[in-house]
Amino acid sequence: MTNGTSNTIDASADQDLHPVIKCDSVYKIFGEFSQSMLRDSNGNVDVKTLKEAGCIFGVNSASFEVSKGEMLVIMGLSGSGKSTLLRCVSRLTDTTAGRIFIEGEDLLTMNPKELIELRRNKMGMVFQSFALLPHKTVLENIAFPLQMKGVSTKDSIQRAAAMVELTSLGGRENYFPRQLSGGQQQRVGIARSLAVEPDIWFLDEPFSALDPLIRKEMQDEFLRLQEMLHKTILFVTHDFDEALRLADRIVIMKDGIIEQIDTPANIVLNPSTEYVAKFTNEVPREKVLNCGNVMEEVGDISDLSDLRVPRKAVIETVAEAVLNETKPVGVVNDNNEIVGVLNSKSIIHILFGESGAKSPVSG
Repeated sequence: MTNGTSNTIDASADQDLHPVIKCDSVYKIFGEFSQSMLRDSNGNVDVKTLKEAGCIFGVNSASFEVSKGEMLVIMGLSGSGKSTLLRCVSRLTDTTAGRIFIEGEDLLTMNPKELIELRRNKMGMVFQSFALLPHKTVLENIAFPLQMKGVSTKDSIQRAAAMVELTSLGGRENYFPRQLSGGQQQRVGIARSLAVEPDIWFLDEPFSALDPLIRKEMQDEFLRLQEMLHKTILFVTHDFDEALRLADRIVIMKDGIIEQIDTPANIVLNPSTEYVAKFTNEVPREKVLNCGNVMEEVGDISDLSDLRVPRKAVIETVAEAVLNETKPVGVVNDNNEIVGVLNSKSIIHILFGESGAKSPVSG
């Protein structure tokens, strides 16, 4: 990728311009005749014909990209294809058709050795099942994947100890899994996957087995870790509230098809299908939208209140203060520059307006 003024570009900069993950028309089709029918059609997927032959589409023409450091949450109800899609992207499941690229490399052309190296050195995985080794301590469980890579016992234990502190497991290093709560066990699973320092992190409903209070705590912990580590993440969940809370962008799936890919705010404000709208109707908008989503253009600065609110602040946290002002409130960026205006009318519309109404989204 160039700007037209030069034929060369720094290699590291070029890597940052490309998506870490790219899926192009990915299909996963289950059925006795799916492969032979695809061969007979020269690889062209005829959805209607395949369905009439009794084939089931786990993933139906999924295309998307994930940028470096982005958290893309794949959301859908049971049977929607979300976990199947994640397993295709991690190549735990072979796709039926389509292409998948990891950092520009074609995942589907890798031989077993290349795939093992990719998983060992670039990928981390956390699943709903904790899958801890019962006869090993917390520290030993976390160190185990490093030792499988050939890291010395001393270095692997040292790295595991750092992960213990990172995931707030201090004091439990020598506990066995049976001595830990569900939330603590999941922390060990997260610490173990982070120990290998993955660039890409796959998480398949990692908190769904936890009770609501522990689940909320684990979400907080996960957000804290991501703020520090900036991993590229695919996170699968069936919980829309969890998706809204965690995601930079959300993929909503139904029957293997991606219904919408967008930011949480845009999905809430502008659902693209009736199916997506069903998820958003009851969402408290003040808990999702931030000041930047609903601010208006700056007019006369002299007519603003002295109060300033951050562009990224969630409306719920500033609503009362804005409503107490008689003048519009300035919205500021990270450099404390006024980039928009928030007024009482906008806040009232979010808090009490019609759930399906559109708000002026500015960014």
